Amino acid sequence: MKIAIIILNWNGKLLLERFLPSILKYSSDLANVYVADNASTDDSVAFINSKYPEVKVIKNRSNGGYAKGYQDALIHIKEPILCLLNNDVKVSENWLNPILNIFDKESQTAVVQPKILDKKNPKYFEYAGAAGGYIDRFGYPYCRGRIFDFIEEDLNQYDNASIFWASGACFFIRNNVFHEVGGFDTDYFAHMEEIDLCWRLFNASYNIKFCKESTVYHLGGGTLNHLNPNKTYLNFRNSLFTILKNSPNPSLLILSRLILDGIAAVYLLLKNTNNKGHLHFLAVIKAHLNFYVLIPRMIRKRKKILLKRKNYYNKVSILWLYYIKRLKTFKSLSG
Repeated sequence: MKIAIIILNWNGKLLLERFLPSILKYSSDLANVYVADNASTDDSVAFINSKYPEVKVIKNRSNGGYAKGYQDALIHIKEPILCLLNNDVKVSENWLNPILNIFDKESQTAVVQPKILDKKNPKYFEYAGAAGGYIDRFGYPYCRGRIFDFIEEDLNQYDNASIFWASGACFFIRNNVFHEVGGFDTDYFAHMEEIDLCWRLFNASYNIKFCKESTVYHLGGGTLNHLNPNKTYLNFRNSLFTILKNSPNPSLLILSRLILDGIAAVYLLLKNTNNKGHLHFLAVIKAHLNFYVLIPRMIRKRKKILLKRKNYYNKVSILWLYYIKRLKTFKSLSG
């Protein structure tokens, strides 16, 4: 088999019951399927062993989140192409062949992302990745098909193209390249570790591609809902980690982010998201404080990263275009 599909799981038996059948149905001719279990306390492992003995289970000793969970599990995988797949993703027929074709034809392509649609509303892109990710001049990520909370309908408007980052919900990467650049940073725990990895790949002159001929459907929020304050904390903190590690000029960016993230914190407070506005406000403050404590560690990591490319970002400010100019779609940003 050329592909290993590795599903990270933590207490997700109900999700595995729901989504594992489609994965096995449409993948078994091209891929081996693994479940990397992050020390679940439910009966996920017993369920897999009894119901799907063809699925190989890798038992991690602790719940280290997405980053450490995959980092620990992937040392056991030998297939040349890795597919890191959330346990709340439904795949479709012939989803693997178009991905393999890109890898076979493009030796410098290290990562490929399929089209990610919303399992609850399949006519629309899904929040986590949509048609591939980019980053703006201040280090804020956004997607083709999803900018902040605005989700576009899928009208086949986004062609196959180079992107800056691919979604961790369904992330294909060459096995040897994953280990060559050090894999995920386990300090992240979860969220934005895939952007950090893609930025390191970009700095090492690899390419990341979007493949519209392959489609998956993501439920989203299966482990940590985007309205959860802990997700706000991780996103803001890990974004700062990523800038410091990978940007050619991190000092100016971080100073700008100190101001912009402060504005964002006040916005979240006033927005009263899910009646937890104050918790989101405090999450942003906590993210910055934790980041400052870990600056020396991130600088040591930065010294190990190749910086072959410098023009990494789209020179727009996504905050300005979205909130001030009221532009909501990816295509409108440059129009």
